[in-house]
Amino acid sequence: MKNIASLPTLTGQRVIVRVDFNVPLKEGAIRDDNRIVAALPTIQALLAKGAKLILLSHLGKVTHKDPSKVEDEKKKNNLQVVATRLSALLKQPVQFSKETSGPSLTAMVNQLKNGQVLLVQNTRYEVGEEKNDPKLAQAWASLADVFVMDAFGSAHRAHASTFGIPEILKRLGKPVAVGYLVEKEVKALAKVVDVKSTDRPYVAIMGGFKVSDKIKVIDELLSKCDYVLIGGAMTYTFLKAQGKTIGTSPFEADQLDYALSVIKKAKGKLVFADDYVVSNTFDNPTKIETHEGQIHGDMMGMDIGPKTIAKFRTIILKAKTLFWNGPMGVFEKPQFTKGTESVCQAVRTLGKQAFTVCGGGDSAAAVAQFGYMNDFSHVSTGGGASLEMIENAGHLPGIDIILG
Repeated sequence: MKNIASLPTLTGQRVIVRVDFNVPLKEGAIRDDNRIVAALPTIQALLAKGAKLILLSHLGKVTHKDPSKVEDEKKKNNLQVVATRLSALLKQPVQFSKETSGPSLTAMVNQLKNGQVLLVQNTRYEVGEEKNDPKLAQAWASLADVFVMDAFGSAHRAHASTFGIPEILKRLGKPVAVGYLVEKEVKALAKVVDVKSTDRPYVAIMGGFKVSDKIKVIDELLSKCDYVLIGGAMTYTFLKAQGKTIGTSPFEADQLDYALSVIKKAKGKLVFADDYVVSNTFDNPTKIETHEGQIHGDMMGMDIGPKTIAKFRTIILKAKTLFWNGPMGVFEKPQFTKGTESVCQAVRTLGKQAFTVCGGGDSAAAVAQFGYMNDFSHVSTGGGASLEMIENAGHLPGIDIILG
């Protein structure tokens, strides 16, 4: 693997590291610095090798198609606060470039000394970032002698900072590598992409809101898994497709035919809920009930019920390999945490009997919230990336460009 250990001496070398500092902010303050902390091993290893570090990351979204939103979104998604936090974690100054390209950035890079760190403003300030604009990629690539990809959460996107830069540097014969975080993700997820017969039963648990977001991964998992457990709001689309009542629960009308077809071709691998915790409203419910089979009246599904929790647990405890993406219910509300937490509890019971992966996103947020981070073999830092890695048989553009 082209990893940090494979790099030649880095003393005096300018190393661009694509990191994932897409941290949650509230009123300009960092709510959770886990993504910054996760990047530290790679940053510290490169600094120990005498490199001059240039860190690139996106933060949030900048809607360039709507000029009325751009300035507000830039202000909201300013990486300056991350530079301050990173400086505290590294216990050394971190310089910050307000410009994402141009003479000012070039000058700051040229003034870097060995062992110094420069964080560049949000890559999405640039119109060409998400388009992998060749001129932008060339401008950034011209600043580097080496490129290290350590943003797994962005590895499924062929952007200028994740794909364009290493593509150019490779063509010039310059070193490219993956960082420790990406290396760990690739090795862990490979175990749920290609599962050996000795590592079965393979159980996947899929939740979340939309079937449409996960069509490809559901199809892929059905070809790989022994059981695919379905929870969360996507359940109601499957229920509706079978002609069952779902009350006021959300569903995707344009996915009903797909849902029915996937049930037919699943050959019993798909496992659905038997009962549901429901409420009369989403916000501030005054009536909470458990309904079996289908959802009646003007009630809305909020979580899987106790019979389903028991059924899912029995299947989970058979697993030797497990992949989970998507909560079982509206776990953000205290009345509806039981289904999602029950998955965590079952995984804790499994312990080291199975290789267990939490596929990032809301699932990882739930695992952290409930205190089960150490009970999974691996908790991914990229929800979308982990799903696409499964969909595409282990391939992601931001990783393939490095390792290919």
